[in-house]
Parts: sequence; structure tokens; C-alpha cells
Amino acid sequence: MTASPSVTLLVPRAFNADTLAELGETYRVLRCEDGAIDALPAEARAAVRGVAVAGRFADADMAALPNLEIIAHFGVGYDGVDAWAAARRGIMVTNTPDVLTEEVADTTLGLLINTVRELPQAEAYLRAGRWTERPYRLTPNTLRGRHVGIMGLGRIGLAIARRLEAFGLTIAYHNRSPRGDVAYAYHPDLIGLATAVDTLIVAAPGGAATNGAVNAEVLKALGPDGVLINIGRGSVVDEPALVAALQDGTIAGAGLDVFAREPHVPDALLALPNAVLLPHVASASRATRRAMGRLVLANLDSWFAGRPVPNPVPETIDVAPPRG
Repeated sequence: MTASPSVTLLVPRAFNADTLAELGETYRVLRCEDGAIDALPAEARAAVRGVAVAGRFADADMAALPNLEIIAHFGVGYDGVDAWAAARRGIMVTNTPDVLTEEVADTTLGLLINTVRELPQAEAYLRAGRWTERPYRLTPNTLRGRHVGIMGLGRIGLAIARRLEAFGLTIAYHNRSPRGDVAYAYHPDLIGLATAVDTLIVAAPGGAATNGAVNAEVLKALGPDGVLINIGRGSVVDEPALVAALQDGTIAGAGLDVFAREPHVPDALLALPNAVLLPHVASASRATRRAMGRLVLANLDSWFAGRPVPNPVPETIDVAPPRG
């Protein structure tokens, strides 16, 4: 079995342009930019053997594609893909780990410094011509002496921690279980971590297990000097509770690259002077996105060649390519 233009690949919704062009060199690419897969002609849906997707792909989408074999997700977090449903249907799901780790970790440190030292606000002050009136205020917060807690010490969380070490900061973490390869203080629950630190970085995946985990109680435990940074998933943070905490001084500030209902950001968050907000760009350099695209292609090519895929997600690790 070999990959060839005879293999039809569905790409629903928006997708990385560089990767889309590369996919078109190997596969017959079918677009469905509005995501209405069930509206495609039955003959077209029956021809689809693979899907390349960035974002959501539900059980109902799989049901509409009777000969679907593999869903190649563009991104390391795949909580938008119903991987358990795919496993039940014998459909492989892959993701793109590792290649975006360093870029996301770099962005996290930049977001943390911007939030603590108010660099975007200071630039806006200069651009508005206000420096000629008086200097920008002394920032009430600093990175010096901070104690940082990381929620999710996986590949990205660990890369963030290594960078924080270079800044001379104290690090602790919360995972489902402790790691045996680090000396950072481990906290079995998020409240304990938030109580022990003044800076909380969310690098955890989305999904039911983490939905709304950073709630009002956690934010209160973080304290009035507390800073929240989220580069994981917007669903991990209770957004209304965060808005309230920023408004009433429960915490000092927040830096967010992800939101609960992307690309929609609540007006209340946009209005806050102590929030630094980015449009989900942590891995969004062209070089990193191209590397992610190469993993998408590697997973697809391996599958259709009958070889083990490089990056199966845990839910579908036992799914095997069809014979023939």
C-alpha cells in the first residue's frame, strides 16, 4: 500500500497554507472550509480515507465518512478530536508533538515578562506620545523573586521550567502524578500549588479532566501578587472567575494566549488593563508550523504505506492500518 494521488484526503475548515500545498503534492485534497461534511455529496464522502484537521473533529464527522482510516491532527493538543470515538471506529488519530515545544516555551516566557513588566502597555504609552508628558509609571510587579508553579509538566511544561531556571526562579508543579526526573516540588492538587506560588503557568491540555480547573478558589490561593499565564487551553481556566479576580485585585495580572471560545474574547477581558492578550500564537512562527506540517505528512504517508505512524495518540495506539 503506498500513498498516491489516488488517496483522497479531506481538509475541513481553515488549514496551514504551506502544509496544504504539500498535501496537494501527494494526495487528492478535498476541501470543506465551512466544516459541513455531511453536506458533501455521498460519493465524495465515500472516497475520503484520511483527514488533515486543525481543531474540532467530532464523532458525527467520522460517521459521515464511511471509509475514513486516519485523522492527522495539526497540533499537539487534540482535545477537539473525539479520539475515543475514533478508536471505537478503528480510525487512527495522530498529532504533532515535540516540534512546537521550544517555540511555545519561548512565547510563554515572553508573555510572562510582558505581563509582569507591562511592556505592551508601556509601548502603547510611548506610541500615544505620552512619554513627552512624563515617564511611564514604575511597574508594581517584577519577575525577581517569583515562585512559579506549572500546571502540566509535560514536554512544553518542562521546556518552560528549564527557561525559568535560567532566570533564577523557584519552580514547583502539578501533574496527575509526580515525575521521577526532576527535583521541582510536586503538589498533588492545584490548590496546593497555587498556595505555594505567586505565578501560575498553565501548560495543561484541555478536556473534561481539566475543564475549569483554574477556578475562583485557585485564583484566590494565588494571591494579590499573583500572575496567571495560560498557553495550554482556554477551557482550563474559568474565564468569568478570572475576569472577576483581575477586576477586584484577587490577583495582579494575567497573560493569555488561549481562550474558552476562540476566536471570541470576552469584552470584559479586553477592557482589563492588567491582562496581556495574544491571539493563540504561541507556536505561530512559519518555521514551526512548517515542522508541524511535516509531521502531519509523515503520519499520513506512514499510514497509507502500511507502516506504524510516528505520532499516534494514546487512545488509538492499537489501531492498525487496513491490509490490502
